[in-house]
Amino acid sequence: MKTSIATVSIAGELPEKLSAIASAGFYGIEIFEQDFIAFDGRPRDVGEMVRDHGLEITLFQPFRDFEGLPEPLRARAFDRAERKFDLMCELGVDLILVCSSVHPQAIGGIDRAAADLRELGERAARRGLRIGYEALAWGRHVNDHRDAWEIVRRADHPSVGIILDSFHTLARQIDPDTIRSIPGDRIAFVQLADAPRIEMDLFYWSRHFRVMPGEGDLPVVDFTRAIMATGYDGPLSLEIFNDQFRGGSPRAIAVDGHRSLLYLADQVRLAEPAVSQSIPPMPPRVSVEGVEFIEFAADDNEAAALGRILSTMGFQKAARHIARDVTLWRQGGINIVINTELEGFAHSAYLTHGTSVCDIGLRVEDANATVERARALGAMSFSQPRFEGELDIPAIRGVGGGVMHFIDGNSELARVWDIEFQPLPAGPDARADAGLTRVDHIAQTMNYEEMLTWTLFYTSIFDVAKAPMVDVVDPGGLVRSQAIESPDRTLRLTLNGAESHRTLAGRFIAESFGSSVQHLAFACDDIFATAEALLKNGFEVLPISPNYYDDLASRFDLPGDLLGRLRAANILFDADERGQFFQLYSRTYGDGMFFEILERRGGYQGYGAANAPHRIAAQKRLLRNTTQTRWSQQTRA
Repeated sequence: MKTSIATVSIAGELPEKLSAIASAGFYGIEIFEQDFIAFDGRPRDVGEMVRDHGLEITLFQPFRDFEGLPEPLRARAFDRAERKFDLMCELGVDLILVCSSVHPQAIGGIDRAAADLRELGERAARRGLRIGYEALAWGRHVNDHRDAWEIVRRADHPSVGIILDSFHTLARQIDPDTIRSIPGDRIAFVQLADAPRIEMDLFYWSRHFRVMPGEGDLPVVDFTRAIMATGYDGPLSLEIFNDQFRGGSPRAIAVDGHRSLLYLADQVRLAEPAVSQSIPPMPPRVSVEGVEFIEFAADDNEAAALGRILSTMGFQKAARHIARDVTLWRQGGINIVINTELEGFAHSAYLTHGTSVCDIGLRVEDANATVERARALGAMSFSQPRFEGELDIPAIRGVGGGVMHFIDGNSELARVWDIEFQPLPAGPDARADAGLTRVDHIAQTMNYEEMLTWTLFYTSIFDVAKAPMVDVVDPGGLVRSQAIESPDRTLRLTLNGAESHRTLAGRFIAESFGSSVQHLAFACDDIFATAEALLKNGFEVLPISPNYYDDLASRFDLPGDLLGRLRAANILFDADERGQFFQLYSRTYGDGMFFEILERRGGYQGYGAANAPHRIAAQKRLLRNTTQTRWSQQTRA
């Protein structure tokens, strides 16, 4: 499969773009005229530079406002085309994109347009060049690929084909299966883009909100299935117009783009068996059976402080690693690992982010196949020197600078805690179990412009789906939140994109230098029994404003005793038509990390989004009071 990307899709100057595109593994590029014009070099130099990077120029574009023009505009359009042909010959590219006209003087008529394209194809053929005609979704007379194909069909020239763009078809809600009737050898090129569903002007939507396939809401898989069913065997190319991408890292965007095409091809291979032979297979998306462990990086002093917090939550210091300064804390099915090594990945993570989650271990069906799929999609495997007796646990580098390890039940990996750890006796200061049973979800925080990267990483590798994005109101600005969930919800991740450093999430990113996991949510079976056990253990709960409970009484028909119990234990409440949701929080520590303890009743599957503003306000209020207290103490000193 030949993968391509338009140079307009990523930021940077042309040499930087080419380096990023080549490093990501693309076969070729669509070169945009603007990129060529801005480069200080001859067309021949540009072509050589592209090929020096191991790339091919798959398409030159755009050539606008060509067909259906009255004289003398028609003659001038052909003159313009001849100059573009000169340029193409120097660049070393044989295909040009001609998009349907938006010129105010363009005259409609399929036969008129076909005649113009036939003559243009004849001129192109004399130079060994080809023409690809594309219907813009906002074209003056041609805005549907079915009309564009009829024009190409009537032009009836071997150097004239149709270019199909997923956005132009799907934004107008045209059935992509209508593509199946087009002969594959008449499709000159295919461009792919996704987009969130937004009701707005088509041109503005296209120029600012396109995203990689799989990052939006359009049925790009169905579009590509129809393309491949025709027998088309040319490049699949990304043409992305997105304001965030234009300001992002060229390398990161290029990697995302290549990953999106590989994932798209894999989905097409599975859904369209007739074309499976033309798309190389990869291991299936990984089914996650649960969170096996969460590993913190810390130094000795901060590990002790974290241990005290875990102890008040009912965790027991259960085991010590046979060769490393690593301690296992355990409660129910939750394994928390604290790593205080003075070398290795965890130590580097501590030096960079402070006390933070550096590693997440997932239970999967096949650990090696998980790494194989991740690598096929451009992720990097991870390893570091092992001590005698340590297992070789398959791992990859995740997004946000962390690591992910994989444990399965098909090998000795399932016995990792018995093999690598020695049990510790219960200490005299051990606290009572608080009834925590498992990891409900892991909340990861990132800059908003990175959310698409994180979403694509998880959805392409693992068998998970993304929930609709919601806005969380922070007094300092909005935070965009999106849940990623496995079908049986054994894995839940919430991705929280901060747009401002004034939000609690933005502050966490700044102060932890990009650490990703901001809070961990643990499930229990009886929130009130757990709250009582936590109180006895000395757990410091996040205090919630009394006003919250007054408002709660107006929103839900709660029995008076339940409302009083919620208020007394600082428990937040939510409900929907399926069930009820209870949650309480720890106070923040370190650079802003915290814990959540929750109970789901009935079929409730949300995350208490309505409570988030109240939780954030309480956290900020506590943070502000702590800062003022410290300032007063320093002033008196």
